[in-house]
Amino acid sequence: MRKLFSQVLLVASLVAVSIASPVYGPLSYGPALSYGYAAKAIQPLHTVAAAPVLHAPAVVAAAPILKHVEAYDPNPHYSFSYGVSDPHTGDSKHAEETLSNGVVHGSYSLTEPDGTIRKVTYTADKIHGFNAVVEKSGHAIHTAPVLKKVVAAAPLVHAALPYYHH
Repeated sequence: MRKLFSQVLLVASLVAVSIASPVYGPLSYGPALSYGYAAKAIQPLHTVAAAPVLHAPAVVAAAPILKHVEAYDPNPHYSFSYGVSDPHTGDSKHAEETLSNGVVHGSYSLTEPDGTIRKVTYTADKIHGFNAVVEKSGHAIHTAPVLKKVVAAAPLVHAALPYYHH
């Protein structure tokens, strides 16, 4: 019985060796390359103290600085205006402003959503600050809000799936 067992074991071993194939992949799951260092992380510092060198600072002539200086106007002035009148959207506005002798004068007007015209006239200076006068002209036209009829969608009805009890 032992001889038969030894013979079966020998035949099984020979079959296993004959059908075996080499393993070409890596045998571990680590990286293929190593990132080790050949030197120590901290190296001793070897320095040689140099003899102090005495010298005088070099004399350098300063180059002239060239810059453009804007002319200062102690009494600036400006004036501008613009206007918009769009019949498609109903947008209508106008503005104008002037600065003279340190005082700003200006006005703007616009058409309010209710159809009235609002005009603001203002002045501003260092002594009196900003002052505005608001005027409204025209008659307000109040329109009834447009109500949209909301129609709820019909609920989706699904037939119940057949369900059997045993």
